[in-house]
Formats: sequence, structure tokens, C-alpha cells
Amino acid sequence: MVETRDHFVTRLQNHGRKHAKMTSGYATRVTKDGMIVAVPKRRRSGGRGVLKLVALVVIGFMGFKVFTIATVGPVTYNERIAKLENGTAIEKVGARALAIDPVTEAVAEKVAPVLR
Repeated sequence: MVETRDHFVTRLQNHGRKHAKMTSGYATRVTKDGMIVAVPKRRRSGGRGVLKLVALVVIGFMGFKVFTIATVGPVTYNERIAKLENGTAIEKVGARALAIDPVTEAVAEKVAPVLR
């Protein structure tokens, strides 16, 4: 009697695992004996998600730079960056990252009339 209960519990656990895997999708397959079986789809690795996150962070950072340059103007912005360049090592790295590059300068020139 115990043996049949153990087999039942094992089958029930396997069924629960398969059901959990199928929540992300499944495909049907026909076996050699003609039986139709639902098989869980494989989950893809998170490679695309990481790339999207990195792209979102870069675009957000560039947007911040463009907004700041367009709001305060390039002269004032460069003065503030010069203050950072005279600071600690972390401030110097920040100054390098926040320096005006040609892309942000061009976009800021286009956005500045809209913000003012």
C-alpha cells in the first residue's frame, strides 16, 4: 500500500513540475505510437534582456545629458564639468562620462529651442 502511495506522490510531483514548465508555453508532438503529447517549450537565456537593459541605461544617460545641456547651456555645463575634473578620482571619471560629445551636442541644439 505504501508503495502505490509513493508512486502516486512521485507522479503528482512530476505532473506539477511539467505544468510549471508549461506556463511559459508548450508545443504538441506526435510520438511514434501516434499519441499526441504536450511538451514544454524551452526557455531562452536572458541575453536579449541584458542587452535591452544596457541599451535603456545608455539611452537614458544620453537623454539626461541632452536635457541638461539644453537647459543650462553648453557654457555653464562645461564650467560645471571643469569643477568635477578638479575633484576626486570618482568625480574625474564622472566628468569624462558627462563630457559633451558631438551626438549630445547636436541633439541638444535641436531640443534647446523647444525647452526654452
